[in-house]
Amino acid sequence: MLWFRRLVLVLIARPIARIFTGADIVGRERLPLKGPAILVANHASHVDTILMLTLYPSRGLDRVRPAAAADYFLRGGLISWFSNKIIGIVPVARDKAGTGVDVLAPVREALKAGDIVLIFPEGTRGDGEAMSDLKSGVARLAADVPEAPVIPIWLQGAGRVLPKGGIVPVPMNCTVLVGEPLHWQGDRAAFMAELRQRLEDLHAKAPPQRWA
Repeated sequence: MLWFRRLVLVLIARPIARIFTGADIVGRERLPLKGPAILVANHASHVDTILMLTLYPSRGLDRVRPAAAADYFLRGGLISWFSNKIIGIVPVARDKAGTGVDVLAPVREALKAGDIVLIFPEGTRGDGEAMSDLKSGVARLAADVPEAPVIPIWLQGAGRVLPKGGIVPVPMNCTVLVGEPLHWQGDRAAFMAELRQRLEDLHAKAPPQRWA
């Protein structure tokens, strides 16, 4: 089914994403084409995931897998099929957090298998203008798989293409800014502070939003 996923993303999702986002990318050369690697981005829209997937060349797509809430994306029917077969999510059982269950185990396994995992550490969609607090799960993953570089990414404009609660996307030019990779150095607090600072720095460099 990997060929089918690649076909849908390259021939269908990519042209649609370009129509609605006119996406420009700064720092494309920093996107890893093989794993393990962790992509860390701000989150303002369901468009974020599709936008990130369509930035990848077809040869790199097979390894790119977004971490996503199992209770939302695997709730049955077409959305479960699409999430599994096309998006290729790594399911995270966020409803079991705090119960003793290692909810990050599937993500860790994906990284150790050589995947490139996309993570939105805010945990939920924001307004696209400012970041919420970042959850420390990304630091735990970086500590467990220290050979995986952590690449900060700022997605500018996707929240206006399809804001939280929106149904119909609106064409709006988006910019994707890819930062220099960050590596685990052994201190969780310092790692999270540096990650947030790098995301904020990318945000500060983002151009004004405009219609696509």
